[in-house]
Amino acid sequence: MALMDFIRKQFIDIIEWTESGDGVLAWRFPVADREIQYGASLTVRESQVAVFVNEGQVADVFGPGMHKLTTQTLPVLTYLKNWDKLFQSPFKSDVYFFSTRQQIDRRWGTTQPLTIRDKDFGAVRLRAFGNYAFRIADAKRFHTEVSGTRDTYTVDDLDGQLRGLMLQHISDAVARSGVPFLDLAANQVMFANSLREANLVAFEALGLRLEGVTVQNVSLPEELQKILDQKIGMGMVGGDMNKFMQYQTAQAIPTMAANPGSGIAGDAMGLGAGVALGQVMAQQFGQGLQGAAPAAAQPAAAPAAPAMRPEEVIATLEKLGDLRSRGILTEDEFSAKKAELLKKLA
Repeated sequence: MALMDFIRKQFIDIIEWTESGDGVLAWRFPVADREIQYGASLTVRESQVAVFVNEGQVADVFGPGMHKLTTQTLPVLTYLKNWDKLFQSPFKSDVYFFSTRQQIDRRWGTTQPLTIRDKDFGAVRLRAFGNYAFRIADAKRFHTEVSGTRDTYTVDDLDGQLRGLMLQHISDAVARSGVPFLDLAANQVMFANSLREANLVAFEALGLRLEGVTVQNVSLPEELQKILDQKIGMGMVGGDMNKFMQYQTAQAIPTMAANPGSGIAGDAMGLGAGVALGQVMAQQFGQGLQGAAPAAAQPAAAPAAPAMRPEEVIATLEKLGDLRSRGILTEDEFSAKKAELLKKLA
């Protein structure tokens, strides 16, 4: 009876894995009740690694190529089994294949804003998203730490853990980059490289190598985005304050036209009686200047600055006040610019 069972038993003489579909990281060769024939052929394709496991213990690891399974090519398994050099009988062992090719276009992103410390603004809230690519670099470690004895282990099984690692290290990435928070949106490549560096050790602990990270978007809080827009505006005019004021005024005119009843201009227009705001202000400041000193003591008059329309002056004053409240302009700079603008009303 035992002889008949031996005869009926199927022996495995070819071991290989042809990947079917994307996303499989580990696959166990179906041995079941069968045994591997001594001298069997093991085919490991490019971007694959095969691992032999004996009674739960990782034995031999094979890279790409065709291997004939003998005591010479299975040294660790031979030692674990206590085989002598004459062994030529079928044997039992679990064989796992691992895909070592890159797993690309894996997505990461913040589901909620993350609080990040910044040297300029203290605590700020950040949203970001992008993708990353990784591969299995240490099949033995990946087997013992992650995939275990499962028949199949896929990228999707690992996805949540890896996305969590990426998000966990965003704060480290910001610190590593050395880029001020306000400039992150304009330095996404540097931020991505820092995010990769911050995650390398965590991926290696799982037997993985993080090949690349991209940052597709960094969303700044609304208040910081406004400051960034103003900084960009200053850059457009080369830091010239007069040109910047003209730029800000041009930006504000459509808003004032759409909201005639708001802000300083709205309050002024509410005075009615057909009196233009610019004329009233010009008269008041003209009288104040006349009473400040005798006419003889006044220096020679400088060429008159081009007159501005009252609504342009008011819009510019509003913008200046906003810049002062944000700390971009000092009180002295604001006062000097205000006096200069009021002179243009005459």
